[in-house]
Amino acid sequence: MAGDVVRFLTVRKAAERLGVGYSTLKRWVLSGVVRTTRTEGGHHRIAESELDRLAARQASPSRPKAVAAAPDDLLGGLSARNRLRGYVEEVRVDGLLAQVRLRVGNQSLTAVITADALGALKLRRGDDAIAVIKSTEVMIATPAVPAAAPVRRARRR
Repeated sequence: MAGDVVRFLTVRKAAERLGVGYSTLKRWVLSGVVRTTRTEGGHHRIAESELDRLAARQASPSRPKAVAAAPDDLLGGLSARNRLRGYVEEVRVDGLLAQVRLRVGNQSLTAVITADALGALKLRRGDDAIAVIKSTEVMIATPAVPAAAPVRRARRR
């Protein structure tokens, strides 16, 4: 319709609305998965109609929608504090071990984990992941769906 006004959102606002990370949506924009309009300053803007298309694609039963969690709830109970968010750039499996390369900003980080751990995490190229660094070891984790708060029992006196 000629009188309709197209509304645009910033990449950050669009990511919040879709329930995905900013870096994930930015990667989709740069790879051409998401159609955008550029401002005179070169910034990407995403039309609401494009968000509707992406939301419909995310709602498909082939992949469950991720639930955003607060940063402190992502790996509750883990003592390591050095966590680097990124995405899986490459996965190689050779026998009992798997090599996972994460892209964190403009740097790569490689971790060797068991093939069983890779299967349990269901990591694939392009997935968001968190590198957890403790001393000289690097562990790989995925964001978890926040569980219900544990029931606390009253102390006996």
